[in-house]
Amino acid sequence: MLANGAKLGYKKASDTEYTDLPGLKEIPDMGVEPEKVENTGLNDENKQYENGIGDLGDMVYKFKYDNTSVSSPYRIMRGLQASGEIVSFQETLKDGTITEFDAQVSVKRTGGGVNGVIECDVAMSVQSNLEVTDPA
Repeated sequence: MLANGAKLGYKKASDTEYTDLPGLKEIPDMGVEPEKVENTGLNDENKQYENGIGDLGDMVYKFKYDNTSVSSPYRIMRGLQASGEIVSFQETLKDGTITEFDAQVSVKRTGGGVNGVIECDVAMSVQSNLEVTDPA
């Protein structure tokens, strides 16, 4: 399946619905990698492992750079970064798969050169579990 058609929306605690952020260009890998914890007993012939707590890794969404209005993702996410507020996010894929999570954001405008595109990277510091809803 192509990533085309994917959307990312956000909502503050006071909001009832998600607001989609325009200009989404790239979505991150999504899932939990549990830490491999060694738990070998003195009588075991080989090392024994079990899964520890999960690590969501680095989640960075990439957007077209646009700072022409108060509703541009760059401006909105910079405001959320400055406030340190934890907000809810909803990623929706073209097939209808929805992943929801809460996060704090940090924003970085990328550099550019001749014929180079300037983008906006929004990194997520996830503060909740990932809630996945499968399509009907």
